[in-house]
Amino acid sequence: MPQYPQVLFKNRKPNRVATLDEYRESGGYQALEKFVGGGISPKEIIRLVGESGLLGRGGAGFPAGKKWASVPDSAAFPRYLVANGDEMEPGTFKDRMLLHVDPHCVIEGMILSGYSFSGSKAFFFVRPSYESSSVIFERELEYARQAGFLGNNILGTDFSFDIVVHRSGGRYICGEGSALLNAIMGKRPNPTKPPPYPTEKGLWDKPTVVNNVETLANVPHILRNGAEWFKGLAATPHGAGMKLYCISGKVNAPGTVELPIGTRLSEIIDEHCGGMTPGSEFKACLPGGASTKFMTRKHYDIPMDFGDLKAIGNRLGTAAIMVFDHKTCLVGATLNLMEFFARESCGWCTPCREGLPYMRDLLWRIENGEGKEEFIPNLRTLCKEVWNSYCALAPGAAEPVISLLDSFEDEVREHISQKGCPFHAKADH
Repeated sequence: MPQYPQVLFKNRKPNRVATLDEYRESGGYQALEKFVGGGISPKEIIRLVGESGLLGRGGAGFPAGKKWASVPDSAAFPRYLVANGDEMEPGTFKDRMLLHVDPHCVIEGMILSGYSFSGSKAFFFVRPSYESSSVIFERELEYARQAGFLGNNILGTDFSFDIVVHRSGGRYICGEGSALLNAIMGKRPNPTKPPPYPTEKGLWDKPTVVNNVETLANVPHILRNGAEWFKGLAATPHGAGMKLYCISGKVNAPGTVELPIGTRLSEIIDEHCGGMTPGSEFKACLPGGASTKFMTRKHYDIPMDFGDLKAIGNRLGTAAIMVFDHKTCLVGATLNLMEFFARESCGWCTPCREGLPYMRDLLWRIENGEGKEEFIPNLRTLCKEVWNSYCALAPGAAEPVISLLDSFEDEVREHISQKGCPFHAKADH
């Protein structure tokens, strides 16, 4: 198995969280001491993170440095940071693993991010089923405060910054940036459209930066080792950094692995996940969580990076790879996803509120022997219409459906012609 340097998982221990002392022994809080303690300009952090090519790890892939730089110098105070650890998308669990491995790289990253745009308070947004993560994080935050890395006058400077854990209501829509901010403020978590952008008016109309947990965890390492070092970690010339890939499904060793961004899908499955389970053959995968398109065998060797997947009309998303074998009914798998998305719609706009249950109903009928030929063009039309929705939830939900029809239409038609799921019939024999 190819061996790669571990950055975010450097301090990974069997069945326990890395301590503050262990994090410091590995170089932790050196970046904070250098930049904050040394009085280096916050704009130098933005410059270095921008030059590193760090793209947001939460799904959108937006440049982190560019987001921080979008907070106007003349913006009001106080300014806030939100670390989005909601992670409600099916198949995605990398941020949870990171918190259970080395929470202080997240804490240091949050403090440095806050320093870069003169923030004073951060919210760590997490869902109820991650209570163990919340407990760990709150405990380690207190250790950071006791060490002088967090709270008032950090390292004896004029910079004060604190972090609180915000336990959310646990809905998928809360992972959308503007809905997340509404949830923190105690409002109904409906999305809102810019302008203004959150970096201008976010929480309580104050400038607010929203970043993914993994994104923030990379920051101390970039500042300690340099932008060129970070770029050099990637497996592709256009990539930057390491990446946490979380793999589930029909593989021998599911879990979360840290690999150079741009590592080929075939290497991830065959080498780092021990290959397909006995008797299984690769049929397809969702490369970046439930809101990405099915990727077939012809892309088995594709580099798993933002640009490479965009080039084939797909997305890296959260890098949550869900693997399906030749015995898996993809109509049933897509129906399962649509059950989730239809349930999680916030109901704010008609295309999402009405369109997703309609798509779910058509897929249910196809899977259960009530399918008709006209359902196929009906589904294609619905996949286009949900792009008129207010936020990205419905268009994301349509991705597995449209790719099912594009890549596995024969399988859908077989369900219709046989008046039921052919995979169930084979299993019965």
